[in-house]
Amino acid sequence: MSSWLLIALSFVLILGGFLVPFLMVLGILESSFTLSLSGYFCSLLGVVLALYGTFDYTNSRQRDNK
Repeated sequence: MSSWLLIALSFVLILGGFLVPFLMVLGILESSFTLSLSGYFCSLLGVVLALYGTFDYTNSRQRDNK
């Protein structure tokens, strides 16, 4: 998977991890444990994928410069 694709996917996951709790606070979505947990895991997975994509991008750039 491309580094840029991972970073874009992580952006979508982090945005989803933000929007789900925000919509619950506004009362648009009904609060539930599973929905809160899924928002948390979306955010967590987004951060992990962003880090991995960034490390993969910088590693491939260093390999190309050698």
